[in-house]
Amino acid sequence: MTSFSKDRRIGRLAILLILSEQDQAEQQKFISELGWRSCTGKVGSMEANKVVAAIETAAKKNGVIKSDVYRESHALYHAIMEALSGVTRGQVQIGSVLRTVGLSFSILRGNPYENEAEGDWLAVCLYGTIGAPVKGSEHETIGLGINHI
Repeated sequence: MTSFSKDRRIGRLAILLILSEQDQAEQQKFISELGWRSCTGKVGSMEANKVVAAIETAAKKNGVIKSDVYRESHALYHAIMEALSGVTRGQVQIGSVLRTVGLSFSILRGNPYENEAEGDWLAVCLYGTIGAPVKGSEHETIGLGINHI
């Protein structure tokens, strides 16, 4: 039986990476010690496709996934869509229903299991605001997506 390591909870670490007020360099050091890869960024849009594109671009530019390996892009896409589903409460619509998002994101890649044969997983965490495209008409939101590669 494959056991899940408490110190390697990929979703928890992705959330902490985006929410923690600790020094980002300190967090990146811990992630590197695990042999994992990560990146963070920001995106704001009324279009879900622009949110997806920004996260995919960041993951490729920062070496979290290989752009020429389809299964890595595919796994990232599903993690992004799961996180977006959390942000939008299950209805992945933004501009078409007159909503806009301002999000910070983290992408984390690593093996959360003690058994190395389990391979890498991806976690995407989105945190920020969603609401009508009028300043002051938004509220906080968060979403987490995790997918195996």
